[in-house]
Parts: sequence; structure tokens; C-alpha cells
Amino acid sequence: MIDIESHINATHRDVTRDDERVTVVLKRTYDAEVADVWDALTDPDRMKRWFMPISGDLRPGGNFQLEGNAGGQILECEPPGRYKVTFGDVSSIVEVRLSPAGDERTDFVLEHSVPLAMAQSGAGAFTVGPGWDGALLGLALFVTGEVQPGDDPAEAARSEEALRYSKASVQAWEKAVAASGTATAEEIAQGKAMAEQFFAPGIN
Repeated sequence: MIDIESHINATHRDVTRDDERVTVVLKRTYDAEVADVWDALTDPDRMKRWFMPISGDLRPGGNFQLEGNAGGQILECEPPGRYKVTFGDVSSIVEVRLSPAGDERTDFVLEHSVPLAMAQSGAGAFTVGPGWDGALLGLALFVTGEVQPGDDPAEAARSEEALRYSKASVQAWEKAVAASGTATAEEIAQGKAMAEQFFAPGIN
């Protein structure tokens, strides 16, 4: 069993919007060294244990494909602290940054930026934020040894516990979008309803 409230509160969420782009930001501190977190994020054999299988030419300029999910191009890679990739579309950019946070702890930052024309408003955060929350949870469980060899992350993501986590994530993103002032109340309500149906179906 996971402590849903604790994991939800462990992540800081923010949304920004300018005349061209909408960006979601997730920040969390992991109880593991930077090198270990980086390896979990970039080693295909480890990634498939907590996230999903990845294939491709995994170096700057190369392309990658997540099994059953998005693909893209690796734009920049600076081990063990930063990488930037396209994600699903050439205009959809994900950047991950790691930095030491004391003994055997790592500050993690993920920024996902898309054109305003694609997101429409800050409520576009509902389409990606809960998904990234699930990934950050999986990484947390993996680096602390709670993911066991043979565990199937796809199966875990379909569990009722995971769906309840996703429901709490959508609610957390509702607060983040509202606090950012980047969307109207109507846009937030519509985005929340869509996200709950997609990420937490059947959870009341």
C-alpha cells in the first residue's frame, strides 16, 4: 500500500503561460543519489521496471520510442544532471534536471512545455500533469526499493490504488492551475472532468 496523500504532497506543481507557450513544472526530492536517479531515468533495463520499455538511438540527436506511448528526439543530454527531449510532437518539449540535495538525496525538476495553440490555456496541464505524477511516483517507489524484480509497472498503473492516486493528482493539478491564474474557471472545470475520466475512470 502506498501513502497517497504523502506522495501527492511530496511533489510541487506549477503552471506558467506566456503569449507562446504553456509549461507545467513538477519538483520532488528523492531519497537517492543523483547518479542513481539519473541511471534509473536513462538505463533502458531500469526504466522498464518502473516506467515503460524504451527503444531507439539513445544519445543526443537520436530518436526514442516509449512502448505504447510517446516518442521523440533527444535534443540535449548532460549526464548526470540534465536532458531535454521532444515528446510526442516536435513542439512539445520535456526537460529534466537533477541536482544534489544533501547526502544521498536528489532534487528532481521536470518541465513540459507546449505551444499555447496546443494547450489553449493553463488548463492544458490536465492532459499531461497527472501522467507525469504517475511517473514521479513510480520513480520514487523504484529508487527506494519498493518496486520488486518482476513487478509490472503497467499492471500497477491499472490498480485501484493507482487510480485513486491519479484522482488525487487531478485534484492537485486543479489547485495548481487555479493558483497560476492561467485558465478560466470554466476551462479548469472542463479540464478536470476530462482528466478524471481519462486518468481515474470509475473512481468517485
